[in-house]
Amino acid sequence: MRQTLSEVLTTLEKDMVPSDLQQTVDAARPLTETPPNTARNRFYSSVWRWHFYAGLFVIPFMLILAATGIIYLFKPQLDVAMYRNLLFVQPAAADVAPLPYSQQVQAAQSVYPDATVTKFLPSLAAERSAEVIVETADAKSFAVFVDPYTGGVLGERDEERNLQAIARKIHGDLLIGDWGDYIIELAACWALVLLISGVYLWFPRKRLALAGTLIPRLWSKNKRIFWRDLHAVPGVYGTLLIGFLILTGLPWTGFWGDTFAQVWGRFPAQMWDDVPQSTVVTGTLNQQGELFVPWAAEQMPMSVSSLPYQASLVADRDEAMTDTSAVFDQVVALAIQEGAPAGFSIAFPQEETGVYTVSAFPNDPKQEVTMHMDQYSGELLASVGWQDYGLVPKAVELGISIHMGKYFGIANQLLMLFAALVTMLLSVTGAVMWWRRRPQGNGIVGAPPMPPYVQHWKVPLAIVAVLGLLFPLVGLSLVFVLLLDYFVLSRFAWLRRVFG
Repeated sequence: MRQTLSEVLTTLEKDMVPSDLQQTVDAARPLTETPPNTARNRFYSSVWRWHFYAGLFVIPFMLILAATGIIYLFKPQLDVAMYRNLLFVQPAAADVAPLPYSQQVQAAQSVYPDATVTKFLPSLAAERSAEVIVETADAKSFAVFVDPYTGGVLGERDEERNLQAIARKIHGDLLIGDWGDYIIELAACWALVLLISGVYLWFPRKRLALAGTLIPRLWSKNKRIFWRDLHAVPGVYGTLLIGFLILTGLPWTGFWGDTFAQVWGRFPAQMWDDVPQSTVVTGTLNQQGELFVPWAAEQMPMSVSSLPYQASLVADRDEAMTDTSAVFDQVVALAIQEGAPAGFSIAFPQEETGVYTVSAFPNDPKQEVTMHMDQYSGELLASVGWQDYGLVPKAVELGISIHMGKYFGIANQLLMLFAALVTMLLSVTGAVMWWRRRPQGNGIVGAPPMPPYVQHWKVPLAIVAVLGLLFPLVGLSLVFVLLLDYFVLSRFAWLRRVFG
């Protein structure tokens, strides 16, 4: 005889083992109610308390990162939808060649004669326009779109005040610079603590059961159980993806990422023995959250141009560029000859000894290439690509490509979209659980209680040591929180009232 869906779900609830019943009790227990005083419950309460505090700090930033990440994830589609009139041109006949690249740059200069040309992006297909990035005297950046066949200017886009650029900037530093970068890094690292502690809180104590462990009990009339399962079960399914997003985003952060790059992103010194170089690294071209060169090339030393001639394509912030040189056409042609894939861009030299930097940051990291060329002779001075990366930089670049939804097309985007949506679901359900379980009239925050007495310090110290070694900002902040919790929050009555 067939069972109805409700009968099946009722059977699942009846089949729950004591450990699952304990999770149900935990879900229904007010935040400040102390569980039975056993060693296991004391550790469980400690983890629960850490999970709670980490969640309060992380939730708003995870929502911001997920929302802005979704916008930037679909940047290619959004660009086409929003700027089709700027991105596409009528292809010329097969026997009609595009204008020289220097003339395309001159066309953009005619619109902004007093601006500095900083970058050039050749058309990546026959029906696509070329982009010339200029910076005005008041430090505003615009992309000027040029028809490569006629030299006609299609229009311009403010590179700092468009949806995708703003989303990228918020995603990187919350629009507040370095401090925002550090806050994002700290929140991301604490999100790892949330994931680990969340899996521990979810993990069945005896044997695995379906209801409440692998299947959320959305049919439950107990709203606390409903929200607990809607939070815990999807969280377990999304743990690996969310952890992947966090770990592959950290290399771009200002503190941990810079340190990581200093250790793993360097190239053998002998690669530059015959190349004049400055003390500046190529990563300085990644400014204000803009990803111009790949992460693996950031520690590549900037080459230096020789000074036999005075060229006209030096980007001077005090004087407008009034002419172009055949050298620039040679630079673009050489980049193509050296195998730069479609979609590469060229950064202009910013001083007399500066160089042209060609950077390809394609969907497949195996096609990445970064080249420096002499601004006077057009000679190739240095080139770095996938074959020159070490194992760690290769892994980082592959992770970044997947993180950004570029590596395996629309399926990649949908996978990362799922991870971002799960992140938002966990943030919202976590906040709802806190609000519903917050004891009325017993503090503002309503934090889970501290265990009746402090258990052995070996495990907490080991956790602090490991986290501090891997993620210094987390280690420092965790020490701060532990000391604050034990020596301050638990010892002053008015703070106990505030935190419940």
